[in-house]
Amino acid sequence: MYRALYRKWRPKTFDEVVGQQHITETLKNQIVTGRLSHAYLFIGTRGTGKTTCAKILAKAVNCEHPENGNPCGKCPACLGIEDGSIMDVVEIDAASNNSVDNVRQLREEAVFSPVSVKKRVYIIDEVHMLSTSAFNALLKILEEPPEHLMFILATTELNKVPATILSRCQRHSFKRLDTQLIASHLEHIAKCESLNLEPDAAMLIAGLAEGGMRDALSLLDQCSGSTDINTDAVYAVMGLTGNRRTAQLLDMTVRKNTDDALKLFTSLWNDGKDPATLLYELNTLLRDCLMLCVAPRSGADLISGRFSRDILSSFCKKLTKAELINRINTVSEHIAMMRDSKSAKLTAELCIIELCDPKLTEGIDELRARISRLEEDMKNAPRTVVKAESPVSDDDEEEFHSTLDEAMYDEEPPAQHEEPAGEPDELDPADFAEYQPEDDLLDKKSPASLNPDAPPEAENAPQDAQALQNAILEKAEELLPFSVMTILTNPLQARFSVSYDTLSLEAVPGFAYNALNNQNILMRLREAAGAVTGRSLKITLTELLPDSDKPKRDIEELRKFKETRFV
Repeated sequence: MYRALYRKWRPKTFDEVVGQQHITETLKNQIVTGRLSHAYLFIGTRGTGKTTCAKILAKAVNCEHPENGNPCGKCPACLGIEDGSIMDVVEIDAASNNSVDNVRQLREEAVFSPVSVKKRVYIIDEVHMLSTSAFNALLKILEEPPEHLMFILATTELNKVPATILSRCQRHSFKRLDTQLIASHLEHIAKCESLNLEPDAAMLIAGLAEGGMRDALSLLDQCSGSTDINTDAVYAVMGLTGNRRTAQLLDMTVRKNTDDALKLFTSLWNDGKDPATLLYELNTLLRDCLMLCVAPRSGADLISGRFSRDILSSFCKKLTKAELINRINTVSEHIAMMRDSKSAKLTAELCIIELCDPKLTEGIDELRARISRLEEDMKNAPRTVVKAESPVSDDDEEEFHSTLDEAMYDEEPPAQHEEPAGEPDELDPADFAEYQPEDDLLDKKSPASLNPDAPPEAENAPQDAQALQNAILEKAEELLPFSVMTILTNPLQARFSVSYDTLSLEAVPGFAYNALNNQNILMRLREAAGAVTGRSLKITLTELLPDSDKPKRDIEELRKFKETRFV
């Protein structure tokens, strides 16, 4: 009768356990020296060897001829424990025997001495599933067990085990196995089973196992029906999309090619690919790209190994870290939505559409991604220095506005005051002009007299304050993002006024103030105001106290007077 690979190749001794030497060597030394604990707690994810080591330990403590801490596997005790004929070694599934009555029955049986072996061993798997009452019933016998009794507890969720149980056990943590280690072991088993397993397919299976040897053997067993087990065979058996088509789909979303991306998804859907699996692969690709971006030197040890480094490097150049995080969050949200959705296909299509056009769901992550993209473009954009003497044509001005989102504003150097023509020692008569109070009135009436080099007033500049503000906002719409214009046009969030040489801007503390407190935004608003007024304005930004707070403050001040009554 055929046995599954993970059962057939289950380790029989500590030396056969793969990747857990820090635990197996400790247990072997304890058996050799006889310094055994009465209770052990094995912790780790699924398929890492917890139950296997528990059974090996049960055989080793009862073995008649142990070999360097390993059970011999030949004596009656080892053979009886292996085939389950010895009743003194009991394996209990706490998921189905989690009541206090089950633990009480265990306590009643545990006091009896073993019949055919030296120690009675109870292996309780998934011990975190026991109820609170069951844990309390287990405490006393776990703290002071008889000399012939040993407990081996195994769990995947340490946080659910009470501290009173933890303090009475010797803990051993099983780690996830390395991908290369799993792949090497799979190649060894495939050779023994006469399976033609390619190294790339072994690495792919090891990556899909996520550190669990049992899962890796189950996947290999599932793929054993193919004559040649290569990556394509693994993808076909597992129903996976494949790294090439997954990378192609991500590239289409990066280029915002929604039409081709949906067509590719439809072809994958017709081929029988699961939408949830497709999104999971897409998230794995994005996660690998992010790991390579944040850790370029040690990224090879962090990535899953499903995609080549060249593919990951190409996407790292196209996407910023914030954009990668935003896309990972988007895909993760849609994977979670699939659990409650009646149409997994529709959910996957919505996810692809949002990846192609992130502006559809504008949030904090999307805004961070857009800001990071602007910063990246500004960093890579060439800077052009415009000489003050060269005239600026209309075409140059249009080109400047078209590249406004790609280049940063550079402060113009201070104007160099040229020496007046004439003799070097000749003095300007204006330096000796006597100050008259009437000069201030003339200056107020004629601003150009204060600064002869200032630009002339705009001919069609509105004179009314409200009309001037509307004109500035209308001009600013061409330069500022929609989110900033939403704040500027809302009087509850921001207000501004224009004097002769200053644009005073007030914003409500918090999101509105932080959105406007940006040099690029302020310079654009200053440019819009200068285009309308024809003057070079200074700009100031202060915090605005909302009007809704003023009545509250006035009422609080009135409450100080005892004669005041509020109805």
